[in-house]
Formats: sequence, structure tokens, C-alpha cells
Amino acid sequence: MTPQEYRPEFPIERQTEKKSAKVGNNFNFASSWGGQYPDGRIDDAEFIIRKSRENVDRGERDGLSVKSRNAEEAAMRKILLTCLFILGVGWALFNFKGLATQGSYDTLVLDFREDVPAADIQQTLDEIARRYDLQPQLNSEFSQPDNLYIIRGDRQILDKLRKSNIAKLTEYIEPNYIYSIPETAADGSATPAKTFSTANPSLRGPNDPMYAKQWNLQGIDIESAWQETKGKGVTVAVIDTGVSPVSDLQQTELVPGYDFVNDRDRADDDNGHGTHVAGTIAQSTNNGYGVAGIAYEAKIMPLKVLSAAGGGTVTDIAESIKFAADNGADVINMSLGGGGESSAMKEAIDYAYSKGVVIVAAAGNANQNAAGYPARYPHVIGVAATDSTNLKAPYSNFGAGVDIAAPGGNTKNGDAGGILQNTIDRSGNDVFAAYQGTSMASPHVAGVAALVKASGIQDPEEVEAVLQQSARKVEDDTLNHFGAGHLDAAAAVELARKGQITFRDFFRWLDTNGYLNLKFWIDGGVVALLPKVLMVVGSYLLAWFLRNYFPFTWTWSLATGLVAGSSGLFFLRGLYIFDLPQWPLRVMGSSLPELGTAIQGGSVLNPLFASVLIPLVLVALLLGHSRWKWFAIGSAIGVTACLAVSALLDPAVLWLGDGWMARGFLLGNAVLCYGLARLSLKSATGAI
Repeated sequence: MTPQEYRPEFPIERQTEKKSAKVGNNFNFASSWGGQYPDGRIDDAEFIIRKSRENVDRGERDGLSVKSRNAEEAAMRKILLTCLFILGVGWALFNFKGLATQGSYDTLVLDFREDVPAADIQQTLDEIARRYDLQPQLNSEFSQPDNLYIIRGDRQILDKLRKSNIAKLTEYIEPNYIYSIPETAADGSATPAKTFSTANPSLRGPNDPMYAKQWNLQGIDIESAWQETKGKGVTVAVIDTGVSPVSDLQQTELVPGYDFVNDRDRADDDNGHGTHVAGTIAQSTNNGYGVAGIAYEAKIMPLKVLSAAGGGTVTDIAESIKFAADNGADVINMSLGGGGESSAMKEAIDYAYSKGVVIVAAAGNANQNAAGYPARYPHVIGVAATDSTNLKAPYSNFGAGVDIAAPGGNTKNGDAGGILQNTIDRSGNDVFAAYQGTSMASPHVAGVAALVKASGIQDPEEVEAVLQQSARKVEDDTLNHFGAGHLDAAAAVELARKGQITFRDFFRWLDTNGYLNLKFWIDGGVVALLPKVLMVVGSYLLAWFLRNYFPFTWTWSLATGLVAGSSGLFFLRGLYIFDLPQWPLRVMGSSLPELGTAIQGGSVLNPLFASVLIPLVLVALLLGHSRWKWFAIGSAIGVTACLAVSALLDPAVLWLGDGWMARGFLLGNAVLCYGLARLSLKSATGAI
């Protein structure tokens, strides 16, 4: 349609409405229109274009407004969510009771400062008794130096004491938490001791009848470790329910300990747990009875801190740790634990560690992602438990605080999966029982730590490093079920003894590589065996021959000269002892003509040494001496035999090759040496 085709019967408003309704479809068509009517009215196309532009501008403004509102709302939502998250975390942290405060207690610990006068301490104790109707008392006879007192109390009393002026006189006031035997530790049945003593011994290992059932000891390769050490000279403190001298501990030395539960010297067991633990560490072994222990030549120090019911306070445990450190313990085992962090316990552990004591503790049996106390303290080796297939025992704690894993057993399918040792039942009867638990895993590590200490490693940090570096690594242990890996007694002892040489090692190497081994003489292990024998025999024949013309008596000086000149201590040249330098052995194993290349290890003779030169110097220096002249004469005779045999069998001389020139050189000097010996003997015997 053109402008000339305008039809007045259709009002412009009506046409505009129609065209505006179709602006999306007709925009390009309408935009081809233009101009105005003569009367100044806007034509249809221009009207549509303007309206479209207005709509677009309005849409853009509305879109920007919506985007702005959406951005503001999103920001407000983020701020609100962040605030809610912070409030939630704060509430959780404020109300969360971590393991450090989860323990139970019914008494409190007051550790007065050492610089507080005794009179002030007594006045404070009287004030506590008067104000709170409580009677403080020393924890034990060993508490006086530390001013360590305990009183009955709960959380309310604890808070009051901490807010009072009494707190200023103390190092700390804290709950006296109760630790105990980890649950499931005593699962398994007990069998009378006589049942086991008549069983057939295993075909390998010690002669203890039931050793074949101790998969746990075989699993850590204890027999290889026993070839080097059995723990002699090391004392292991067993902080537990006490130790009773059962039948299979008769040959194990028990040193004096203490009963902190009943405050007496004798620390007998009234539960069975501590005796079982002590058996794993040092059960009498190779005694033809019962079972075996890991470090069976070590000593056991029994320290009773747990009652017959299996519970005990951290103050008793802390004082037992100090007792062990002060009375010669090298290793401490604590198969106990619980919740509740204790300054008294941490202080005792640090004290023992500073005195060179290795401290080992059970990780706990709650199957939770953290070891319990005291295993999680610094300076304590926390031990998780494995079953007979080297998998994590289903009850064992894991994660934080676990340093290594050891056999703890699993009796779910029977006693064969448990840790078998001699102990007592609740009635005090002597029995063999299969237990399970990290309580059983911990003494494995304590026993191997004793072997490592007996091997010469004393620093507790180094002992722990040896245990962890020698452990059998476990791949993909993302939850830290095993710490450094599975305990390996043989590898630990080997690593501990690395670089050390003992008489046993020396004779073993002599038997393997030295002249005590027949192969050393047969397969060429000794350097030039036949020529050496000929040299020695030849020197004695020459001496015997000359004796017919010049009478003389046989002396050690003459014999030494004959050996030194002809062959030296030739058997030493084939010895190889660990990483020791070989040249000293080569020098001692060489004759005088061979000294020129002994340090370098060469077999070619140096003409300056393989000649008459050295015997001539010795004769010139020693011929006037009453005793040493015979060494010089013997050396000349020995060198004669050495050079003659070498000329016939192996004429290799530096710079002269190994042909007739070398052979002639050696034979010529052999003749000169013989002449020198003859003249020397004539002079020596003529003087007699």
C-alpha cells in the first residue's frame, strides 16, 4: 500500500492498533514507508517505528532493573547463609564435648607450685576442708615432691576452685579422669595351663609347645629378630592391672614395681589383663612349656594402676610413669586409655621421655577415627590392632594418634584368631587365654622396642623412627588405619643394628666368606692358595737346608720372618667384613714382595719390593740385634722362596711384564736374597 491509497473510512487509530499488534511481523515492511501527510499527520509507518523504539527502550530499562534486583537478592542470600553458618559452627563448637573433656571422674587433682611454701600449702588445704567440707590428701607416697593432692569433687567444685584464689597457688586444677582397659580386650575363652603344656611343639622356632598357635609372633618375623637379640639388659614397665608370676613367667625376671591402687610394693594381678600383656612382651621362651614372648630375655617391671574391675585414675598412671622412669625402665607399655586430657599425665610422659624411656600405648577399641588417651599424647607411640590377615581389626581405633599397627587379634570366629598368652582368670587360676584388642597390639610394639633398645638404639625418638621406618608399608591407607604400617620385628632389629659389628657377626662372616669355610680354600677364595703354600713350605725347606751348614736354634723371630717374607698372613686377603676398608686386611695378608701393590689391591709385583732391597735393609739395620737379627734373616729366606715360586708360577712384574724379563728379574733377586741370608747366617752363627 502507498500513501495515495489511504482510505479515510478506516480511522488512523484503528490502523495503528492493528499495525502495532503486528509490529514483530511488519517492522521491516513498515520501515520502508516514510514521510508525513500534507496536513502534518504522521503516517502509519513512522508511527509504528516510533512505538517500537519506545517499547525496546522500556524493555531495556525494565531488564536492567530486574537484573539489579536479582543481584541484590543474591548478595543478601549469601550474607544470610554465611551468618547462619557461622552461628551454627559457633553453637556446635560451644556445645561439643571433645575427647579431651569426655572422660568421667569423681575426684579432682590439685598440683601446687614447687615454689609455694609448705605452710601456705597446708593453710590452703585447711581452707578447702573448711569451705567445701572436703579433705585433700596426697595421691600416694610418691606425691610429696610434686605437691600433688586429690579431693572428691565434680564439675561444680572444679569450677569454684578454678575461680578462687587457690588456683593462683597451683600449676593446674583438673579432673582426675578414670582410664580403663579398652572394651573387648578380654574377649575369648580361657583354658587351664596344663592343657597346653602337653601339646606337640612346632617344627620350627622355639620349643614352647603352643608356639605354633602364635600366628602373631610369626607374623612380625620374630624368629629372624631373635637371631640378633632377645632383649637382654632391657626393662619394660607394664602399667596395667599388675602382673602375677604364672607358670610361663617363671624364667622371666620381674623387677620390683609398685601397686598404686592399694599403695603397696607388691603389684600382683587381680584381673588377668596385665599378666597377659606382660606375657606378650617377655613370656618365658624355649622352656618347653606354654607359649613364647617377644623380648623374653628382658625384665618386667609390674606397676598396678588399674583395679580388679579394670579402672584407674590418671594421677596413679602419671605417678607410675615417673616411677618407671626413676627406677630404670627403658620401655613403658600402657594397654589402657580413655577420654579426658590431663596435664598430670602429659607432664609425666614428658618427664619419662626426657630420661630416654620409650612409651607405647593402645589406640583404643571404639572403632572411631581418633586414638584415645594416652596414645594420642606427643612422645607416645599409639598402636592400632590388626587381625590374623593383616587387616584392621574391626574394633580398632584409627586416624589421628595412630603411629603403627600390630597384631591385636579377632576372636569373632574363635580363639584361633586371638592373641594367646599365659595369664590368670578372675578366680586367680593359672590359664592360657586368647584375648583381642589394641591392648594386645601395644605390647607387641613394646616388646620390639625392647629388642631395638637391646640392639644399641637408646634415644626414644630414634627408637620410634626405627619402628616406623622398618614397618611394612600399607598402600592407600587414606584413613590411617595402620600408621607407618605393620610392625616388623626382624626389619626393626636389622635397621637398629645397621653398621654395628659383633663377635657373632664376625664369626658368621668368617664361616660364610672366610677361611673357616671350605669353599674359601677350594673355589679360589684365598689369593693364590697353591703358590702361597709352596712359598711357606719352601722357606722352611731353605731354612732347614741352611741349618745343616750354619747351626742355629729355631725362634719365633725367625719363624715370623719366614712367614712375612714368603706369604704373609695370606688367608686375611680373602676376608670381607661388612663395609670395612679392605686394604688393612690385604696389607696383613701380603708378603714383603707384595707390599708394593697391596693397598691398591693389584696382583702385579713392584720391582722395588719384589727384590733383595727390603731384606738387605732389614739385615743392615737388625743384624747387630740379638733377637731381631733372626727376623731379618728369616725375611731374607722367606723372600727367596716367594720370588722363586713367583718366577716359576706367576712372573708378573710392574714395568717388566710377565715374560722372560720378569722371570729373570725374580730369579736373579731370589739368588741374591739366598746369598744375603747365607752371609747373614754365617755372620750370626760365627758370633755365637
